[in-house]
Amino acid sequence: MDKIAVLIPCYNESKSIEKVVGDFRRVLPEAAIYVYDNNSTDNTAVLAEKAGAIVRHEYMQGKGNVIRRMFREIDAKAYIMVDGDDTYPAEAAREMADMVLERKTDMVVGDRLSSTYFTENKRPFHNLGNSIVRASINKLFKSDIKDIMTGYRAFSYNFVKTFPMLSQGFEIETEMTIHAVDKNMYTENLIIEYRDRPDGSVSKLNTYSDGFKVLKTIAKLYKNYKPLRFFSTVSAVLLILAAIFFVPVFADYLKTGLVPRIPTLIVCGFAVVAAMQSYFSGLILSTIARKSKYDFEISLIRAEDDFKRKQAKKNDTNEL
Repeated sequence: MDKIAVLIPCYNESKSIEKVVGDFRRVLPEAAIYVYDNNSTDNTAVLAEKAGAIVRHEYMQGKGNVIRRMFREIDAKAYIMVDGDDTYPAEAAREMADMVLERKTDMVVGDRLSSTYFTENKRPFHNLGNSIVRASINKLFKSDIKDIMTGYRAFSYNFVKTFPMLSQGFEIETEMTIHAVDKNMYTENLIIEYRDRPDGSVSKLNTYSDGFKVLKTIAKLYKNYKPLRFFSTVSAVLLILAAIFFVPVFADYLKTGLVPRIPTLIVCGFAVVAAMQSYFSGLILSTIARKSKYDFEISLIRAEDDFKRKQAKKNDTNEL
């Protein structure tokens, strides 16, 4: 088991990977630095190994797939995850690792948005998208995460080994954030400096398609983690629509004693029934979500026990 593991997911980062590995080796000389190459067509893997990193490969395309592989294969007391594009300062890594090791923080969020991101990033729609995502999650989940999409984070062993990762692409950061908030894991923000990519380096994030995936992920996770709120909202909308269409029908009935718009009345009835079904679905799913939280607490205990066993085994090996 490593004390600190630096995890660098990479796809075609030959312009910057040597510098990134070198910077982290300088700042964290005791850390094991892992570069996971995700089917790069340039010489990213060769340069990373030359710079002193442990190079491994993930052949399923997508950042989420790479991080899933990393989390499964690597055991460490503290994990630092960073992109290989040299946009994040290695100098912040020591403080991030200490927050995990000494303060028992489960996830440290490298906050770009409170420093230089909006001036350094030259893609205005990326800036707008980050602001929308941050506001949406903090409002829906009643949290105070300063940067949802940052690729610079630190994790505890417990977080890494209990995180049920489902996303395959860039929406993985959103999934991590919402999971930490929903499961009441200890999360802290750390303001970091951000710099734009070096010349010749190209972002793999598509503003529109990946942005849509992120928003879709937020909606899906809100439904899964807050089912009563989600389905109560749907129920309320259906009831309001039913009332709007029912009022003129009822007014006609009071005036004439007749119901000339029978189809409208029938649709209103179905809308009310659907609203009731939606509400009770939310009640049932909220019970399931609550049970999921109980099960997660048990998994945390098991992860802690597993961590202690591995640490004891390492100590016994060192003594021999």
